[in-house]
Amino acid sequence: MSSQVPQSGVQRRRVFYIPGYDPIHPRRYRELYRKEGRAQAAISGYRLEVSAKTGDGPYGWHVRSEQDGAEVHTDVEVLVWSDIVRDSMDSSIPATYWQLLRTAWIYISTGTLWRLMRLRKGPVIAALYPVAMLLGQLAAAVALGWGLVALLFPWAGALAVLPAVAVSVAAMLWFRRIDNRLFAYYLMHDYAYSARLRGETPPELQARLDEFRALIAAALRSPVDEVLVVGHSSGAHLGVSVLADLLRRGEVPPDGPVLSFLTLGQVVPMVSFLPRAGRLRADLQLLSQTEQLAWVDVSAPGDGCAFALCDPVGVSGVAGPGKRWPLVLSAAFTQTLSPERWAALRWRFFRLHFQYLCAFDRPSDYDYFRITAGSLTLGARFAGRAPSKSRIERAVSKYRTVRA
Repeated sequence: MSSQVPQSGVQRRRVFYIPGYDPIHPRRYRELYRKEGRAQAAISGYRLEVSAKTGDGPYGWHVRSEQDGAEVHTDVEVLVWSDIVRDSMDSSIPATYWQLLRTAWIYISTGTLWRLMRLRKGPVIAALYPVAMLLGQLAAAVALGWGLVALLFPWAGALAVLPAVAVSVAAMLWFRRIDNRLFAYYLMHDYAYSARLRGETPPELQARLDEFRALIAAALRSPVDEVLVVGHSSGAHLGVSVLADLLRRGEVPPDGPVLSFLTLGQVVPMVSFLPRAGRLRADLQLLSQTEQLAWVDVSAPGDGCAFALCDPVGVSGVAGPGKRWPLVLSAAFTQTLSPERWAALRWRFFRLHFQYLCAFDRPSDYDYFRITAGSLTLGARFAGRAPSKSRIERAVSKYRTVRA
């Protein structure tokens, strides 16, 4: 660790939240934190108040909490890359289908898809969903166009081509308009963005990660007790790269705040298993061996959009003899959510993928609001905690080279 927390525990904390592939304004995360934090505080018997952030810098909010007899002040900031996400989603319908073909070819031709299938089936099914849905939409649109014209104008012959095409195009545009319910285009753009350079970080994203690193480095020079970086979904592997660069540049002061890293619902193998992801694999290896931070990875088998309980370092084939991190833990949705709550959520796959940021009505040792606003550092909170027995650590990736 970079420093010792005072005996009174954490009094001030900076939290940097890195979202996944999400085009939504970060205000969404503030309101989610406010609503779910209030609910968790009522369930668990502590106080938690959220107020607007003052001053410059990234979008965020302030948290004042009283837990276990201690008052803690936390500043949460969202490290935004939603503008990059929106730009990557600004594709025409034909361009999206071209992305489908290119992305499928990358994962199949490199053997990555078959390796991923040896891990958890849920995220692989989630990856195949937009492919099946988009191809199904195309087939349905063509069938509707030709079927409707053949029914209404059976005498048209070759003249039916133009109206059939027009109906098919109209159907495709309608499918695109309702994608906020189907998520086919959204997921296709997500996977295509990660895979288009076969695992290399796109230049515009690398520039943003450099900005994130600078913000975290500045926080490590501020008078707080802990700097906690939280990476959710795709934000997990972005956090890995940001913190690895921070370590390489020697920007973790030995007498500064404790540095902690929490990954939630990670999908690291979707990128680290690709052939040109040598830099990410090197970042994973570096973080797994460092003594300068604590890294806890939380997921749940009930989350079909995450590689649940898959050690991202181990399965990527870069675990060395000096491996210390991450500590892989289960959020155990079937135990930490009441039967009624679980029944209401279990088929809402995208909502479950965000459950890590929400209240649990039967909370166990994982509580997002204790971690981000409580008086213990991440490392202290889980000190001595054994990793999940059902975790997967075996090396599965075909590509294991690293590149600094």
